[in-house]
Amino acid sequence: MQYGFGVDIGGTTIKIGLFSVDGDLMEKWEIPTNKTDNGKYILTEIADFINRTIETKGIEKSDVMGVGLGVPGPVNKNGFVSVCVNLGWNSLNVEKEFHQISGLKVKVGNDANVAALGEMWQGAGKGYQDVLMVTLGTGVGGGCVLNGQIVSGIHGAGGEIGHMPVRDDEKTPCNCGNHGCLEQYVSATGIVTQAKKMLENDKRPSSLRDYDCLEAKHIYDEAKKGDVIANELVDSTCKILAKALAQVCSVIDPEIIVIGGGVSKAGDILTSRISTFFKEYAFHACKNTPIVLAKLENDAGMYGCVKSLF
Repeated sequence: MQYGFGVDIGGTTIKIGLFSVDGDLMEKWEIPTNKTDNGKYILTEIADFINRTIETKGIEKSDVMGVGLGVPGPVNKNGFVSVCVNLGWNSLNVEKEFHQISGLKVKVGNDANVAALGEMWQGAGKGYQDVLMVTLGTGVGGGCVLNGQIVSGIHGAGGEIGHMPVRDDEKTPCNCGNHGCLEQYVSATGIVTQAKKMLENDKRPSSLRDYDCLEAKHIYDEAKKGDVIANELVDSTCKILAKALAQVCSVIDPEIIVIGGGVSKAGDILTSRISTFFKEYAFHACKNTPIVLAKLENDAGMYGCVKSLF
């Protein structure tokens, strides 16, 4: 039997999964992300954990087809990361270094891209070869899979949907340094920021004013209950996202669009409204592209990391 390890490296924790090559997640673990000395020990600790696991489970090293690594930053086709702010990395050939440390075959990809690949392989995009995925969380990630392959681009920035410019009048800078990025409006952080602005300027009654610490979940929950301001916020958010998706679809024309990330837990209210606005904006050939919720949740990255090995 052959095995693969999928490793999703986050700023706080590292998720590690042991898979069969058929796509069965056999076991998974989490270890803390050691960002000491600009993440100097991250790759070593992952390699040590995997090699200990191989030994403990009595797996022959020759039966391990490799390790897929997902990292929160742009990765070029050679596994090189120019900068990875959340981990403290700068100018690091992750693929080469991890292979030297572990002795295993390795493939490195951007975390959102590999999540898209995972959803295509064993999630909501199963059965399709051309998948566009958007993850709505603290920020906005994206991944494009065409003909079953990740589109990473020459700089590793393929799929950076969250940093599409959508407004010219935004004064507050995005985390990337630009202004008016999609992420500033449709992420969990973005919709809360827009809500606070609206509540300050709009004196209509709203149940959103009852929350001491307003979160994206509250906005979607109150919209489902009929709150007028909450519904206007959800409409505005979904309209902006739908327009961005329509633009992307005019370029790559995917078979399906998958919505993931923490915000996707809002459910049908999210996908139904995005779909409604998408039909208004999309090129006629793309109007009926299905928009669905992701299925693999936080495990999508691990699945995609393994799939990237073959």
